[in-house]
Amino acid sequence: MASSGKRETRFHGRVEGHRTCAYPGCTGAGEFRAPGSRRPNFDGPGNWQFLCLDHVREFNTGYNYFSGMSTEEIEAAQTPYGGWDRETRAFANVGSQTPRWADFTDPLDAIGARFRRQPPQEQRKDGRELSDTDRKSLRVLGLGTDTDRRTLRQRYAELLRRYHPDHNGGDRGHEKALQAVIEAYTQLKSRPAFA
Repeated sequence: MASSGKRETRFHGRVEGHRTCAYPGCTGAGEFRAPGSRRPNFDGPGNWQFLCLDHVREFNTGYNYFSGMSTEEIEAAQTPYGGWDRETRAFANVGSQTPRWADFTDPLDAIGARFRRQPPQEQRKDGRELSDTDRKSLRVLGLGTDTDRRTLRQRYAELLRRYHPDHNGGDRGHEKALQAVIEAYTQLKSRPAFA
């Protein structure tokens, strides 16, 4: 392998430059960047300190990202969506319904139809989100959007009794409806809206 003339860096994160280690009393080269005393916030990024290899290792063993944060701030940072705005996640649902190409003579009309606004869907009174799959499963069970977990279980038990062959003298004519009810309930029972 030919050498490019640059010094090979053995450690990831080494910052070239002529700085002295920020650790008090150390005269080594400050080649590694570590968070300083000011954390990043709304007013701007935090500051950095440059340490030698031994002192950056010591710093890393004692570093706690969550120090100085309240319980609520820690929980917000640990959520799966920490750092993402709600509008960003909702954008993924735009145009989820693909138009039928045969309904259009101009391909651009078909593409535009995919992004037309859908009529607003009924929201839950408690503010919990429902996906399109949740709404479809609720329709299968014949329930409204504001159904709670108890009502969901009662309706499931009622439909099981109605469609199960053991309650219909062995008649298997409702097997398809029974399977749809079981799938809908299984999908809904683990959703946050029904927790």
